Amino acid sequence: MKPKLEVCELGYSYHTLEGETLALSQISFSVRSGEFLVIAGPSGCGKSTMLSLLSGLLKPESGTIRIDGVPLSESNAKIGYMLQKDHLFEWRTIYKNVALGLEIQNKLTPQAEENLRHMLKTYGLGGFENARPSELSGGMRQRAALIRTLALEPDLLLLDEPFSALDYQTRLSVSDDISSIIRSTHKTAILITHDLSEAISIADRILVLSARPGHIKYSFEVEFPPEYDSPLSRRNAPEFSRYFNLLWEQLRA
Repeated sequence: MKPKLEVCELGYSYHTLEGETLALSQISFSVRSGEFLVIAGPSGCGKSTMLSLLSGLLKPESGTIRIDGVPLSESNAKIGYMLQKDHLFEWRTIYKNVALGLEIQNKLTPQAEENLRHMLKTYGLGGFENARPSELSGGMRQRAALIRTLALEPDLLLLDEPFSALDYQTRLSVSDDISSIIRSTHKTAILITHDLSEAISIADRILVLSARPGHIKYSFEVEFPPEYDSPLSRRNAPEFSRYFNLLWEQLRA
């Protein structure tokens, strides 16, 4: 089966008056359709730069990116991007916030409106359609941001540490909720995180990047028995500590 995403020999440098800084070097990997890939690595290794390249916000200096076998520059694939901040607009209601992308693309049809209201109800925001972002908790705001992204029906979902601004207890709950939502919709997703436990509890597979210039130094599958079917339950699985130690050793080496 053809991979959803193929990255081959990807390289990128930042250029300033002081000179060139190589951020990523010879990055190659693929992502299966429906797979949840997590990318981990030390600060400054180029994780966010990679997501910017995969989203098309930056152009690679070397290498290729293909979605469903088509070069990214020629692809019509939809890419959703969730950032660390929810970027909800206070002057818009929650419903108007989640509908923003559809409005911009002139796709806010009656069917799309019905789908939005269904998602708000399904994902715990029913009854808050007319609330303002400041009236919601941090976790609820992140769920609204996810709905806004999913409403555009992305082929590939990129998540740049979307839980990092939340307190620890909320972060556990929201990461569990959002990753479960993404799995239930069978989306192909890539998450970057500094949190080792979060990476293991969410991932189907983890890529470990080296320090700058970032390159893939290790990759491993994450498999749990069927009864550990959510991020929170995975943290209680016997396999969890083994994966944690493996990831820690790779990051520390």
